[in-house]
Amino acid sequence: MPHTLFIDGAAGTTGLEILERMEGRGEFSLLLLDDDQRKSAEARRDAYHAADFAVLCLPDDAAIEAVALAEGSKVRIVDASSAHRTAPGWTYGFPELIGRDKVAAATRVTNPGCYPTGFLALLAPLVRHGLLPADWPYVCHAVSGYSGGGKAMIARFEEDGDIAYRDYGLALGHKHVPEMKKYAGLAHPPVFSPAVVPAHRGMVVEVPLHLAQMERAAPTDGLRDLLADFYKGSSVVRVHEANPDELLLRRSASPNDRLDLYVFGARDGSQARLVATLDNLGKGASGAAVQSLNLMAGLEETAGLSL
Repeated sequence: MPHTLFIDGAAGTTGLEILERMEGRGEFSLLLLDDDQRKSAEARRDAYHAADFAVLCLPDDAAIEAVALAEGSKVRIVDASSAHRTAPGWTYGFPELIGRDKVAAATRVTNPGCYPTGFLALLAPLVRHGLLPADWPYVCHAVSGYSGGGKAMIARFEEDGDIAYRDYGLALGHKHVPEMKKYAGLAHPPVFSPAVVPAHRGMVVEVPLHLAQMERAAPTDGLRDLLADFYKGSSVVRVHEANPDELLLRRSASPNDRLDLYVFGARDGSQARLVATLDNLGKGASGAAVQSLNLMAGLEETAGLSL
């Protein structure tokens, strides 16, 4: 018997991608609301109480409201917003880092942010295993396709063809920083420098390292070997042994749910650049939600993913 799935916010960018991935899958029966019911608290409450699983593709305030609507039901929730990423009682939906069994057993799962997905995939295992210090003042530079900004950002980039680069978060204190600090096990919040480029999807996340100035840091090859061993057997995360001369974001990129990791190092071993590439709407959003849903439902982890 299929699991009943309700996607609250299925008309948004992430919701539409999840809906597309789940349509035609016999393991799930989609519970859909008519256009005039999508903003009805009563209709949404009924949907939560009728569903086995729900995915919240909503703004933060609406996601908090949705959890309240679901109180008293048996529904198991994946929240794609940032409302619960560091909240008590929620499991962080990054199975490669947190553990697949924890995600599989959870009733409340919070999707990682798209930028933190790349940052944490690179840094968290290295700090956890002592190859990089937890108390270093890390910096994260990242660029993303404009689809991550929602409908308003998509419209802005597509209507104004003159935008070449959008630097933002200049006041610091970006909402992603708390989860980056918490799940990487850092003593200090990283300096986070995000930007948007005129590509619909795709993302590059980089953590530069001054290895020569760190008292406790492994050499470049050691960093790469640890990451390769940590993600050994993963169908989603790939650690590249050979490094390309350049990394490109293409405007024509097709949807994918991979997470590719690179370790670049100076010849004298003094510096390194940890780099992750991913689809901000894939492993950075809808793909991560589907991966968690699969685990929670006891299904093949990569079912419905594009790898």
